Amino acid sequence: MSFLTTLASALKGGGGATPHVPIGRGFISPWATAFEAHRGVPPFDYASAVREGYLANPIAQRSVRIVAEGVGGAPLAVADPSLGKLIRGSAGTTPLLEVLAAQLTLHGNAYVQVIKDAGGTPLELFPLRPERVSVVAGSDGWPAAFAYRLGSETITLPIEDEAGWPNVIHLKAFHPVDDHYGAGCLAAAAGGIAVHNAASAWNRALLDNAARPSGALVYAPGDGGTLASDQFERLKEELATAFQGAGNAGRPMLLEGGLTWQSMALSPADMDFAALKASAARDIALAFGVPPMLLGLPGDNTYANFREAGRALWRLTLLPLAERILGGLAHGLGPWFPEAALKVDLDRVPALADDREALWAQVSAADFLSDGEKRALLGLQQENKS
Repeated sequence: MSFLTTLASALKGGGGATPHVPIGRGFISPWATAFEAHRGVPPFDYASAVREGYLANPIAQRSVRIVAEGVGGAPLAVADPSLGKLIRGSAGTTPLLEVLAAQLTLHGNAYVQVIKDAGGTPLELFPLRPERVSVVAGSDGWPAAFAYRLGSETITLPIEDEAGWPNVIHLKAFHPVDDHYGAGCLAAAAGGIAVHNAASAWNRALLDNAARPSGALVYAPGDGGTLASDQFERLKEELATAFQGAGNAGRPMLLEGGLTWQSMALSPADMDFAALKASAARDIALAFGVPPMLLGLPGDNTYANFREAGRALWRLTLLPLAERILGGLAHGLGPWFPEAALKVDLDRVPALADDREALWAQVSAADFLSDGEKRALLGLQQENKS
């Protein structure tokens, strides 16, 4: 622990000159920044992506809410009441597991600070904002501490305290080319979010400009002359005042001599714009692991009904994410709860009731198995016959 103490003191500015310590870049690795710069694309910025994606895009926000609220409300099987109280805690008014699931989904990393009492016993698990946390690597490349930056202030949090108990639990998604940080879904969904937001802005502008290009006024005098400048400006002003916008939709038009109305229709390319927006919405849902049917996207027939879509959501997205979070917390809290295990109680998940019923029927019909073996297959504790 003397190495961590020295490192923390150096990062705070004490003990003479600050040694050269590699500081993690945060969410994006150098290889990704160089690749995007080579393509002429600006580097991924998490704060901007959250504003454009989660806060401004309904598909991305609903997808994240479905995943986070599903994990946060999953029934848990916790044998130790003290551990269950910690896990079922909240960050403000939001359940802890819901916050961690949202952070892992959006950012790819979640940091949980273990708040302890004077005796070193955990009192609370507090999630840190992942975009404010950087990994401080030691000279050997392994994480030695975490730097929490808020404005111009930086707080150094050693991985362990002086007694060797964990201070911060780092949960991360898999990243194939980064040793310290995980890859989130928001970066993968950024392209679809940009297309979907652009389509929404285009539709809004189309609505503000009389809802659709319905037609054009054609001036065709007999002598081949054109409108004077003042006549042209007056005609434009009258059209904008009396006929443009949703409030003037459907108002009849009175034309002067020499003016005729020529109807226009949307081209096939314009008609395909709605399909492009729906395709972008599916890409967003795919990045977050949510079946499009659960988001109300039209034309999705991948699943037979909502029950199958809900079952796929639990199998492919919610359960793996919950196991990653619960497994990481159980590992980080292992010094205080060495025998306790954290897992989702599958028997109490309504979407998986049919699967569990089929498993129970198969195990019950297996006469060649003993009662103990059947209980083991079902994930139940063995009976105490003493």
